[in-house]
Amino acid sequence: MNAMLVLIVAIIVLACGYVFYGGWLAKQWGVQGDRPTPAHELEDGRDYVPAPPYVVLGHHFSSIAGAGPINGPIQAAIFGWVPVMLWILIGGIFFGAMHDFGALFASIRHKGQTLATVIAQSIDDTAKKLFCVFAYLTLILVVAAFASIVAGTFAVTPLPVDATAEQIAANETTNLANARTAMISLLFIVVAVIYGLVTRGRSIPAAANIISAIIIIVAVVAVGYNFPVITLDNTSWMILVGIYILVASVAPVWILLQPRDYLSSYLLYGMIALSLVGIIGAGITGDAAGLEIPAFTGFTATAGTSKVAASGFLFPALFITIACGAISGFHSLVASGTTSKQLDRESEAQPIAYGGMLLECLVAIIALCAVAYVFNGYMDGTYASPTQVFAAGLSQMLGCIPGLADVQGIAYALLVLAVSVFCLTSLDTATRLARYMFQELFTPHGMETKDVTGLRKVLVNPWVATIITVVLGVGLGMTGYQLVWPLFGAANQLLAALGLLAVCAWLGNAGRNNKMFYFPMAFMMVVTLVSLALTVQSKVVALLGGAVTLANGLQLVIAVLLMLLAVVLAAKAVKVIFTRNDKGDALV
Repeated sequence: MNAMLVLIVAIIVLACGYVFYGGWLAKQWGVQGDRPTPAHELEDGRDYVPAPPYVVLGHHFSSIAGAGPINGPIQAAIFGWVPVMLWILIGGIFFGAMHDFGALFASIRHKGQTLATVIAQSIDDTAKKLFCVFAYLTLILVVAAFASIVAGTFAVTPLPVDATAEQIAANETTNLANARTAMISLLFIVVAVIYGLVTRGRSIPAAANIISAIIIIVAVVAVGYNFPVITLDNTSWMILVGIYILVASVAPVWILLQPRDYLSSYLLYGMIALSLVGIIGAGITGDAAGLEIPAFTGFTATAGTSKVAASGFLFPALFITIACGAISGFHSLVASGTTSKQLDRESEAQPIAYGGMLLECLVAIIALCAVAYVFNGYMDGTYASPTQVFAAGLSQMLGCIPGLADVQGIAYALLVLAVSVFCLTSLDTATRLARYMFQELFTPHGMETKDVTGLRKVLVNPWVATIITVVLGVGLGMTGYQLVWPLFGAANQLLAALGLLAVCAWLGNAGRNNKMFYFPMAFMMVVTLVSLALTVQSKVVALLGGAVTLANGLQLVIAVLLMLLAVVLAAKAVKVIFTRNDKGDALV
């Protein structure tokens, strides 16, 4: 494998996909550049706030990325680089980007509401309620996992009394790196609030806005890296993270979410640029020209001694493991939950949603190149996490470039920081999305949240909905989300299949071409059902074999429920899609 060649081919293919297929979709669906968006029509200073396209892209990309486009390709690399690359490119262009673009466009045409509203209008209210419950529970799991990950990358851990010299040195290194990451992240939040207050209501030229953002990012990283003065344990950070996401998900988007994600995005763009330099530089020097990762290892993979590799049959494991780098249901919630409420013009939907997904595909390709460069260490268990694989591979490639050997350590730290930023931005967005889903669940179809009465009025209150979400999410993160986390991949891809079904049904009702959704939604539904069926089989065998544990029992029950949910919603959607159904749901 030649890493530089893989990267160049991927960039060309993704660019062609954006221009030709993305442009074709926009024409088929009737995207109108001058059409007023919900951000203007319903502007309320809290959730509906129009913003320049580069600001909205910063929010959208920072939110959808998470750790998924890095973890998935690295874990799936055990199958070989060819299937991973093919799924990223084909899945990204024809599945994921269309899924994200469709979700954003559908939300724009439904007053910026989530896909739950689209489902209610296109299918029925029962389908909406089922979708809300499923999406909310999935988001609770996201909040739990990401809160735990963020706290883990911030926390300083004490040493055991009988620690060896090697353990002391390793612990000091880890604690210093975590303290630096925490300090930089906190500074991002403080600076974002100041930035939001200063820029609010002011017309600032794009060039000045971008240059000032880059200067702020460099200053924040420099100060946080050199002055890591805050050192707290994991429990303290979990509590602080819970308080932060509680406030962040209720506060007006212009004061924190927009500026914080916008500023953070430049760190992520910088990570991509740094990675491109490393891959191309190592390719030119010859160090990444003949990597020993196999093209294809077979249809069945075993993790062996690797701590981060996937295992099982290629179908469906490959398509479940690589989610965010190809298609992810979480993206439809972001697109229809927060991004649609900030879009300034409808024509910006393609670059932000379709283009944002392809940018994430590029991150996935970069992750593939990184694991390919340290493949032997990846296979023998040298690295304990995908983040370590990612940072080690790219920093080592940078170190191969003449004159850059001394920057390898700094590059490693910055890459780890970037991954942590991915998780933090996804965390508070997921909390806000969960709040939206909770509110929609208790808002009767056809009513506005403000018009709800009785107990429902209390439940749909933004603070009440958010407090419930944070308590459930952070509580689960502190007590054991790992019990059900193995099912998250299947749940997330089921969410993607349901998102495709929802947009397909809506476009069909509106009399627009929706046939491009048929194969992707059928494929993702089959992938999900096969994955869940394998889970049910393995858990039944384990329970009958005497492994009666809480984790096995919970996973069995949840897997069966997810299968039933998928079948019920798919049956409802298919009936709508393939039966002439005039609900007056026009694209007007």
